[in-house]
Amino acid sequence: MNGLLKATLLFLAGVLVGANVVFFLMRDGGPGATRTLDSGGAPATAAATDDATAPRPAPLPATVAPEPDMQPVAPTPARSTPPAPPTDALLIPVRGIRAPELQDTFDDLRGGGSRAHEALDIMAERGTPVLAATDGRIEKLFDSDAGGHTIYQFDRDRTHAYYYAHLDRYAPGLQAGKEVEQGEVIGYVGSTGNASDDAPHLHFAIFELGPRKNWWEGTAIDPFPLLTGTQSSAD
Repeated sequence: MNGLLKATLLFLAGVLVGANVVFFLMRDGGPGATRTLDSGGAPATAAATDDATAPRPAPLPATVAPEPDMQPVAPTPARSTPPAPPTDALLIPVRGIRAPELQDTFDDLRGGGSRAHEALDIMAERGTPVLAATDGRIEKLFDSDAGGHTIYQFDRDRTHAYYYAHLDRYAPGLQAGKEVEQGEVIGYVGSTGNASDDAPHLHFAIFELGPRKNWWEGTAIDPFPLLTGTQSSAD
């Protein structure tokens, strides 16, 4: 009887131990399981795999240089100055004046510092002939309080206007609509308008004309660098 009881107790003890082992294995995933954290931080079970056969994560892509047609196109820089007429197309518009005698007065202030000059003052004796700086057409003869006797000339292409101011008088027969050639006398140096009587000169300006081709409006171009490399009008 005692032997049967001992055998029964050992059997029950084995059953309990085996149940505990099975429970432990089921709870922890077994000897081949690995433990990870899910997105919420709670333990999660993942099946173990052989390192040699486990799929490797795809490497992060390297930065790919764009194809030639993917390169960004640099913006066209803003044009700081309008296109000027060719240097060799212009003549110094006062007879006898050579390039070394010119002084750049384009950025000088006028009107008590309220406005930029945007022109070239060419000093010369009163009555010195004023010449057409290029071939073109006389667009307007105009008298103003500031400019005195003035001439507006367009070039052949009607892309630029040439402004001659403070004239003492116009050349005989000059009128709007007249075609003139480079070097032709169109007026004479003076001091009309707001110029000083003791400093006669030609106020000479160049403008790029707008699409409407109005003689009174345009974008100013500095004449100095254009005239300092030109042929002399002294010959």
